[in-house]
Amino acid sequence: MAGLIRREDIDEVRSRTDIREIVEGYVTLKPAGIGSYKGLCPFHDERTPSFHVRPQYGTYHCFGCDESGDVIAFIMSLEHTTFTETVERLAARIGYELHYEQGSGPDREQVGRRQRLLDAHKVAAEFFQAQLRTKGAATAQQYLGERGFTPQDAQEYGVGYAPQGWDHLLKHLRSRGYNDDELEATGMFSAGNRGMYDRFRGRLIFPIRGIGGEVIGFGARKLYDEDQGPKYLNTPETQLYKKSQVLYGIDKAKRQIAKRRQVVVVEGYTDVMSMHLAGVPTAVATCGTAFGAEHIKIVRRFLSDDGSGGEVVFTFDGDAAGQKAALRAFDEDQKFMAQTFVAVEPNGMDPCELRLARGDAAVRSLLEAKRPLFEFAIRATMKNYDLATLEGRVRAMRATAPIVAQIRDTTLRPAYARQLAGWLGLEVPDVVNAVEIAARAPRNERQRITYEPAAQEPEDRTPRVSLPDPRDPMLRTEREALEVVVQVPHLLGEAEWERFTAVECAHPVHTAVHDAVVAVYSGAGGEAIHQGRAWVEALSAAVPEQLRGYVAGLSMRALPASNDNQLQRYASGVIAHLFDRQIHRRQADLRAELERTHSREQPEQYQALSRQLLELEMQRRKLQAQ
Repeated sequence: MAGLIRREDIDEVRSRTDIREIVEGYVTLKPAGIGSYKGLCPFHDERTPSFHVRPQYGTYHCFGCDESGDVIAFIMSLEHTTFTETVERLAARIGYELHYEQGSGPDREQVGRRQRLLDAHKVAAEFFQAQLRTKGAATAQQYLGERGFTPQDAQEYGVGYAPQGWDHLLKHLRSRGYNDDELEATGMFSAGNRGMYDRFRGRLIFPIRGIGGEVIGFGARKLYDEDQGPKYLNTPETQLYKKSQVLYGIDKAKRQIAKRRQVVVVEGYTDVMSMHLAGVPTAVATCGTAFGAEHIKIVRRFLSDDGSGGEVVFTFDGDAAGQKAALRAFDEDQKFMAQTFVAVEPNGMDPCELRLARGDAAVRSLLEAKRPLFEFAIRATMKNYDLATLEGRVRAMRATAPIVAQIRDTTLRPAYARQLAGWLGLEVPDVVNAVEIAARAPRNERQRITYEPAAQEPEDRTPRVSLPDPRDPMLRTEREALEVVVQVPHLLGEAEWERFTAVECAHPVHTAVHDAVVAVYSGAGGEAIHQGRAWVEALSAAVPEQLRGYVAGLSMRALPASNDNQLQRYASGVIAHLFDRQIHRRQADLRAELERTHSREQPEQYQALSRQLLELEMQRRKLQAQ
């Protein structure tokens, strides 16, 4: 039985692993201040980036959903691995040897279930690739050659061949030590009266990879007429393979998607390969399902879809099925902030056919002829009506007006309303009015930007904390000061620390964090303030458990400075500003009390209040002078 990984090894793996590099395997990050990076959160769907990474601390935090943690927590959350499995994966990545207490490291039988499934898929992919090079795969080789793919292309994309027969892969994996329970969980086998048998037989095999490049499933194309199965047969839903969350080619395309801020959505495996080989490296495809909300989440993260640019191009066949797919895509269009387009080859050829018939340049030119998705949706909808009759044109107007109303660019709406009137042969005012009515109608879904604490488990009776309102100017000043003392305490001098210590925060959450900062700083004698991660961890341990997410947020939000000098001035200025605010607030309180005090009846109290006001004013002027 494997023992526990030594704490020193865990700390070493964590410190040696670049969290930014790990996160960028899932999210496109951009600089967000000194030592800070941000991108779209991988844990929830959002339109503007609120997910921050601080490599200096080795932590991440999302200001939208309050998720935070270190690189180990990040992998565990996204990959659904155990703590031990995650540390072992990260250690293997950097070539670090782990040591275990009260036992030895895990052997092959003790590796996590998920890793065993990944290993089985890797072995299967290698088996299929080897089979493609045999004489028995002549039909598969011919199929690839007829579509313009060389053996080198097949090797690059891991294309393979499942030989005819019932148990070739089954025997191979059993010989590698996999038991029947593990094999059944892979989805690569079916069960019959005589036991298990290969799911993929006599088919061309396309390995389907996750974002990180690991094989998680397979797509199998029929090759023989006697095969009574569907044209394409994919891996069923498994622990690894969720078809609504998988995009074929994303492992190769992700960096180019981020670099070019473009994604091209095609319909098949060979279309992705053809696009990439023709010079369009941003192509991906769904795997046996329509392009949906989960796919959009993946694409938006790599596009950095924050409204500052980018484009999504759908390539559909020109037939009725392709038009139907385009209309489904338009239903999801509002979830993108990037511009969405459709590129359809006039003769109905898919990218693979186009490349074979006219070459790589024709594939690239297909994208140059793209049209806005909403225009394509309008024209596709119009085809459902008889435009030769007035009744048909009016019905077409009623069906297409909501499409025009959904155009996000309000300056384009009137232009397309007038264009639609011309296409339908109707009066412009009538069509414009129909669009305006559709635009005023309530939508089923509206985007709401809210900040909510993480949901509590039913049995957790810890009271919810009312978080500070970020729109309140006074509370914003308090939060900014707390961000400074949490992130860069070493930049504060003795005077700044005295002012911060003397401050009384207006919000209970800020008061709790303020008191924790003062207590940890005083207790450590200032020794811990230069140790970024240790300092943040000490503060997190010093606040109530329900505020640890808020402290994580304070440690992650980027400070508005582009160099060390600016950061120094900003830190001092924020503390001074907070102290000045407190002086003003105290002065207002004293003046109100002075108004209620009679100088003749309460002369001593009146004079004491006056002296306090004078002292505060002197402090304020001294602060301003500094």
